[in-house]
Amino acid sequence: MSRTLLAVIIIASTLAVASCGASAAAVAIPDPAVDAPLAKAKGEQSAVVAGGCFWGIQAVFQHVKGVVTATSGYSGGAEKTAHYEIVSTGSTGHAESVKIVYDPSIISYGQLLKVFFSVAHDPTELNRQGPDHGTQYRSAIFFSSDEQQRIAKAYIDQLNEAKVFDHSIVTQVTELKAFYAAEGYHQDYVTHHPDEAYIVYNDLPKLANLRKQFPKLYVSK
Repeated sequence: MSRTLLAVIIIASTLAVASCGASAAAVAIPDPAVDAPLAKAKGEQSAVVAGGCFWGIQAVFQHVKGVVTATSGYSGGAEKTAHYEIVSTGSTGHAESVKIVYDPSIISYGQLLKVFFSVAHDPTELNRQGPDHGTQYRSAIFFSSDEQQRIAKAYIDQLNEAKVFDHSIVTQVTELKAFYAAEGYHQDYVTHHPDEAYIVYNDLPKLANLRKQFPKLYVSK
């Protein structure tokens, strides 16, 4: 390995550590004042969110009680551009997203958003998360029903009015047109690459904060 390459790796790692601090730190936030009641019977509903690299978002929700599956993918653009190399240009309209299938008798949509806002990412960062920059890393909630839209917008207003964060939330609340699953090598990335520097610096702290802040919701996989 050349000294130049080694220097680049060291600098990149240092920047990642410095950048991920805000997104990795858990923020204590209140329960949503507007939320859907828990269902009386088991079932499956879905939620789609975006907040930086989908690896970390997927990993967080895979450890949330009541979540059946969490899948990395793309939302916001056309099907023909839903490919990682194209999305990475930042010109497709897509955001790296995660589709969460959950049991509404165990966890509510609002509680999923509480995890999303508090430990999964920093909702005050515009078009970036940690070391990742571009519109494909924007914070977004893709709603699939009037109820989801109402809960999401009410919660953002609630958090902004309470000044929970030092800056205003920039999360977009947008109608879900489609969700396209990402390539296979992106799925369960944190599980398969726990020792990778990016994961250690940016994603494992999120899981630690989830376990610390939501002990009753955290489940091991």
